Amino acid sequence: MIKMFKELLQMTNEQSAPQRLMFLFANAESTNPKKSKKHQRGTISPVMCVDKLPSELTTFDALVKEADSIAKQWNFVFIASLSGENGVAPTTDEAEPFLNKMANDIETGNGIGRYVIFDREENPIELESNG
Repeated sequence: MIKMFKELLQMTNEQSAPQRLMFLFANAESTNPKKSKKHQRGTISPVMCVDKLPSELTTFDALVKEADSIAKQWNFVFIASLSGENGVAPTTDEAEPFLNKMANDIETGNGIGRYVIFDREENPIELESNG
């Protein structure tokens, strides 16, 4: 499991094909907050999404600051990567259907294990779907 954002950026830059990173910022709410963190249940709602080339990113703190300038009501960021072809990174238009799939996955809880997830403090998060 990736434990730091800089590890994710490093891995992305080491891929043979150019990558575009996709970020979905979400708000998670616990439905049983008195339970231990390991046993909490809740809902996750997409708030906003963006795609970026790895070269457009510097630090996790900078990503959080940029996200907060748009909307602050998020507590998790889901991250996926999209590979390019023939030495060219995917475009924003090519990333859009994948961002829509991410939003759908998060709303339904399906396939959320395929995403790298961090909280606002860059702690890695593991989620299990209820289905």
